[in-house]
Amino acid sequence: MGTDLRVLRQDDWDKWYENLIRAFGGVQESPEERALWRERTETDRSLGAWDGDACVGTAGAFSFRLTVPGGAPVPAAGVTMVSVAATHRRRGVLTSMMRRQLDDVRSWGEPLAVLTASEPAIYGRFGYDIGTHHANVEVETSRVRLTVPPGTDEVRLRYAAPADALEACEAVYARTVSGRPGMLARLPGWDRLWLLDPERERAGASPLQCVLAERDGEVVGYARFRVKPDWETAGPKGTVGVQDAEALDPAAHAALWRFLFEIDLTSSLVARGRPLDEPWLYMVSDIRRCGLRIRDSLHVRLVDVGAALEARTYQAPVDVVLDVEDAFCPWNTGRWRLSGDPKGASCTRTEDRADLALSVRELGATYLGGVTLGALAGAGRVRELRPGALAEASLAFASTVTPWLPHGF
Repeated sequence: MGTDLRVLRQDDWDKWYENLIRAFGGVQESPEERALWRERTETDRSLGAWDGDACVGTAGAFSFRLTVPGGAPVPAAGVTMVSVAATHRRRGVLTSMMRRQLDDVRSWGEPLAVLTASEPAIYGRFGYDIGTHHANVEVETSRVRLTVPPGTDEVRLRYAAPADALEACEAVYARTVSGRPGMLARLPGWDRLWLLDPERERAGASPLQCVLAERDGEVVGYARFRVKPDWETAGPKGTVGVQDAEALDPAAHAALWRFLFEIDLTSSLVARGRPLDEPWLYMVSDIRRCGLRIRDSLHVRLVDVGAALEARTYQAPVDVVLDVEDAFCPWNTGRWRLSGDPKGASCTRTEDRADLALSVRELGATYLGGVTLGALAGAGRVRELRPGALAEASLAFASTVTPWLPHGF
């Protein structure tokens, strides 16, 4: 291969990061954003591929805790900053980094690796599959209204400077994390990412704005957004761009989204990366005018099948033997007996006859409960070896709340 793969040294970060920037188009970030990512980089969990003095490959792994079905925060390697220089394609650089990284993740005792993919076709050969999806919406708010639940009018809304409201917003976010699979417990310092507001990324919109939802003096929700003014002959047609929004109860959720729908001088709303089961989608008067599009989000990889399947709960009792294939991490290959229910689970190796046959990719897809084993079987990706086992396992793996990754990394 002619390259040297090694753990990143702090002194090499600038060269390492420049390779990443170039791989993603070469557009430089603001000094504030670059400094923040440098601070966030965990150098001892990052790899660089070097050809002499030139960095030609990068890969990192954040120390995350990911909510799984049942609400437990499970250690997960947040794979990030992956790039290979265009001059070094087809030389095995990416494969060597993925090999070393998954070996490292296993040695760290983390049962999961997760990532968001710039190109989703890349990571399947390394055992990842799509575990969550999100919704992008473009709503004609001039023609769509919300039917809100009782108590919505009792929620008080007020503007607040985003920096001043940061602590209150993060407290709300922290209270929501355990309630939905796929959410990430924020590491110290990550809250500052939501305040980055470079003018070049606003595309003519306002600086970031924030509204807090309060009840009896307590903050129960927030929305951060921008407004892009626009006009036509008939009048104003501005757009509200929602960065993020969280709420602790239905009334607070409805109050915030009704506010966003009804901001003066606007006629549309754009929001990216929202949950597929977000409540306001069930309050709208006309879903066809919400421009709903679904996209892949978090890709999941089980690094330790037994530990990962034991870490979550199952919404119905299940006792099934899984025959797992994992060519890239062969320590997972073999038969595993999974026994679980809503209170907990065990997953151990067994010589018993298998009930279902699948690869580690299918386990990654269904792990957070948003993709059913039944759907994967319909695609020919899961084989039922014992009649009834598929229905039993498919029901057990499902989640009553759609999994969702709230932000990229």
